Amino acid sequence: MKTEYNRPLLILRSTLFWVWSIANTLVMAIPVLGGRLISYNFSADMSHVWLRGNLWGLKHFCGVTWRVEGRENVPDHPCLVLAKHQSTWETYFIPTLLERSVYVAKKSLARIPIFGWALTALNFILIDRSSGRSALSQMVEQSKERFAEGISVIVFPEGTRKPVGAEPDYRIGGGIVAEQTGADVLPIAMNAGEFWPRLGYIKWPGEITLTVGPVIKSDGKTAEEIVKEAQDWIESRMSEITVLNRFPY
Repeated sequence: MKTEYNRPLLILRSTLFWVWSIANTLVMAIPVLGGRLISYNFSADMSHVWLRGNLWGLKHFCGVTWRVEGRENVPDHPCLVLAKHQSTWETYFIPTLLERSVYVAKKSLARIPIFGWALTALNFILIDRSSGRSALSQMVEQSKERFAEGISVIVFPEGTRKPVGAEPDYRIGGGIVAEQTGADVLPIAMNAGEFWPRLGYIKWPGEITLTVGPVIKSDGKTAEEIVKEAQDWIESRMSEITVLNRFPY
């Protein structure tokens, strides 16, 4: 039986979430940014409070919940996360799986008031994608530094959010980082884009599935082999959890 959706109500609920998210960001900017003057760890802890606050709002205003499979696969040491990217949701959630982590992100994001300042305060790896090999070298060197500091690095190997059901487009950067640092690779698949579409305003109620795969050892493997192994696992899992046309976008 086809589910009927009250679109005006969903728009209202999504609007309430955005109001909550903006308010949460403005309030939590104070301890995240100010906390950096005390210590990195304090600022990082406060960023987790901010992320969990946004997730709380999503759950209670929009009815979006989630379940995690394979949580036991998360290592107790820094690793390189290669994750599917369909939505904003995973940018909130993935760091909560790890004790300490940073994203590889576009350098231009650092210019955004409050949000960009927080990326800098939290030691995100910010690269200029237009600088080619130089950007890749910076990504590798800064990843080495983060791993040495006990911090995991999160990479979206497809570079940007992809529509649900889009053809995979995995890039080599994450594989090069793994090859040159010897870091363990943690593959993650999720179907968040079905509930929080990349270009959609409405957040559709339901349960997101996120699956953490077994660690991929990078020692003795080329960057191409590492990326292929991660892609094969992620896309295999995506084919199992994806329901095309789940909602009437």
